Amino acid sequence: MPKRRDLDTLLRDWPYRPDEVLARIIKGSDGRQIVQMRIDLGILQMELTDRPDGQRPHGEKTYFDYLIRESLDQGDAFTMSPEQCQQADQEFAQFYQRRISWLSLREFRRAVSDADHTLAFMDFVKEHSPDDDWTIGHEQYRPFVLFHRVQASVFAMLDDEGAEAAIAELNRGLTQFKKIYAEYEAEEKYEEDEFVVRLNELKESLRKHFRVDRTLQEQLDEAVAQEQYELAAKLRDKLAKKKKA
Repeated sequence: MPKRRDLDTLLRDWPYRPDEVLARIIKGSDGRQIVQMRIDLGILQMELTDRPDGQRPHGEKTYFDYLIRESLDQGDAFTMSPEQCQQADQEFAQFYQRRISWLSLREFRRAVSDADHTLAFMDFVKEHSPDDDWTIGHEQYRPFVLFHRVQASVFAMLDDEGAEAAIAELNRGLTQFKKIYAEYEAEEKYEEDEFVVRLNELKESLRKHFRVDRTLQEQLDEAVAQEQYELAAKLRDKLAKKKKA
């Protein structure tokens, strides 16, 4: 009797739901852990570390690592070829799929790590892109990736250090959004950004739920803005003592 090769049983036992990211961590046949995500036409299976498909492009952990090596070998003249652009896009897609799986599984530190990989790769692409259109095509997704990164780091901080630390982390993320809008001379659109609005809503939700007032850093920023330098000095001392504790 021929061995079955279809996925009917697997798909039936794990129904797809279009309104939810469905992910799980399981053991492979060799005992290693792998992460799976249910999609409409099947199941994606990914490694937990390095490149999600488990490949080692040109012997490197990721295609990004390979491109870094190439750029160092070729120097300032290095520009990505069409094939390299295509391979980069494949890796961007793989890290996106795993990132949203981590968020679904509340594996926030892993989500932060994958978001950092993508953001660093986007920086590389911007520097070595073959043309402006290809650069813009990727830069338009930077706020989306940064939103995932901030969201994951906030919840990781909430689990590890509490609500006040999470709010401080969220404020650092909002500062990164401001830098993006400043870089493209679009500061007036910052407050209207969908992700900025959602992060501010999250901040107020954390304040309300955990009864957190303004953090020391927020008080310091306000004192500096209002040129209350004596108060600012006292707040800096408090922050320094808190970090040492």
